[in-house]
Amino acid sequence: MKFSVIIPLYNKAPYVTKAIGSVLAQTFADYELIIVDDGSKDNSVQIAEKVIEGHDNCCLIRQENAGVSVARNNGVALSQGEYLCFLDADDWWAPTFLEEMSNLIAEFPEAGIYGTAYTIVNETKRKTRVSPIGVEPGFEKGYINYCQVYAKTLAMPLWTGAVCILRPVFDEMGGFPKGIKLGEDFLLWIHIALKYKVAFLNKPLAFYNQDVEAENRARHHLHPPKNHMLWHLDDLQVFERENMDYKVLVDRLRVFSLQYYLLDKRYEKDARAELAKVEWKQQSRSAFLLCHSPFWALKIREKIYKMLSAIKSVFT
Repeated sequence: MKFSVIIPLYNKAPYVTKAIGSVLAQTFADYELIIVDDGSKDNSVQIAEKVIEGHDNCCLIRQENAGVSVARNNGVALSQGEYLCFLDADDWWAPTFLEEMSNLIAEFPEAGIYGTAYTIVNETKRKTRVSPIGVEPGFEKGYINYCQVYAKTLAMPLWTGAVCILRPVFDEMGGFPKGIKLGEDFLLWIHIALKYKVAFLNKPLAFYNQDVEAENRARHHLHPPKNHMLWHLDDLQVFERENMDYKVLVDRLRVFSLQYYLLDKRYEKDARAELAKVEWKQQSRSAFLLCHSPFWALKIREKIYKMLSAIKSVFT
């Protein structure tokens, strides 16, 4: 079997039919689908079971709530495919996703991980668009420098719903890290990208749904440092000294993400300690001033930003 598709499921009743349906509609038939329910409290399981009824290449397993990393890892442990793909229960694929992924693998066999472009769907704010991944204009497909491409626009060149990983590579890395609630996927991708080639198809074949309720999206919360990817990069410190592309990327992620933590007294100290690692010569002057402002100045900035956003919303 070529592909194993893993869908973690937790309280996604309004969306799961579309997600599963997009897998069942694939033009490439050599795959299995494993749905892992992570202790849903709504009727997600009943909906999923009905959708996959009669499909011998699909199964659904259940576990007590343990988080998305555990759910994905457990799905992989039960799978048999040569390559692993992941799709969250509120996202979906174009019908040719697996077919074109198979072609990409055949054309670029030296990669340890493969990705495609994807569309960010936000109909609520009328901002649906193809993610502005930082590849060169005219780039169609090929190997990419993951760190350089990511740092250019901070748009993820590898997104969970649009990747494919060789099983031995996944096993070597130990799967998705447990306990991380924001960036568990990035931690896996960066470890792979620092050791293996990354192949990318610049064609949007997956859909990243941002119309999901805020409480069900990891990016709408300030997670404690123990649950955030940026506080779990200690094992990669050697790359900060020896790999400039990685250093630039991780510093840009620190500056972009941790400014919000500076605005919260609970995390300000932890954020400033992490920002102390940044090589500021590679960052903009405005970023430096922002991240080195006192707490009271940051709070004033936040209030002004909220006021301007409210005014803007009246006229849009």
